[in-house]
Amino acid sequence: MKPLAMALMSFGAILLVAGALLYLAAKFNLPLGRLPGDINLHGKGWSVSIPLMTCIILSILLTIILNLFFRR
Repeated sequence: MKPLAMALMSFGAILLVAGALLYLAAKFNLPLGRLPGDINLHGKGWSVSIPLMTCIILSILLTIILNLFFRR
């Protein structure tokens, strides 16, 4: 039971940090989800958003940060 509890607490901490970063991004008006390369389709009564470029940039940043963290 202890490993499951630790995993759930770690996941909760990660979600908390991700939420705080998204809140700060919105507060400072960063264009996450509205970058060139993000796909937005609109129709009558529907819309689809595919933040392709945002995902690529976040993936690169997280890869760099995690590599720096785990190499030490």
